[in-house]
Amino acid sequence: MSNETLYERLGGEPAIGAIVSEFYDRVLADDRVNHYFDDVDMADQRSHQTKFLSAVTGGPIRYEGEEMAGAHEELAITDAEFEIVATHLDEALREFDVDEADREAVMEAVSGFEGDVVGPPADE
Repeated sequence: MSNETLYERLGGEPAIGAIVSEFYDRVLADDRVNHYFDDVDMADQRSHQTKFLSAVTGGPIRYEGEEMAGAHEELAITDAEFEIVATHLDEALREFDVDEADREAVMEAVSGFEGDVVGPPADE
């Protein structure tokens, strides 16, 4: 078995950046969730997300963004919306022919943040 990190198996920062770009193209084309990005500098967001995914996949890049819960607390993102966005990430990984085990590892790493991203129900 290789000693390569998931980050290395994905192709490092350039490949992760391409996956992130494809991911956001899909998210922005989806009217169910694209409103969350209406006032967002997408070049900055893509860079930020590339660093985040690079860090959580074992890359040498240090993620220095806002804490996940704090960055999302005012957005009231639902479980269903999280799943929609996660599906777009999975599809972007498939678009770049990331093998199943690595795709699952990325999705598992990202799903670990669901509790920090999904907001409280609207009735709270």
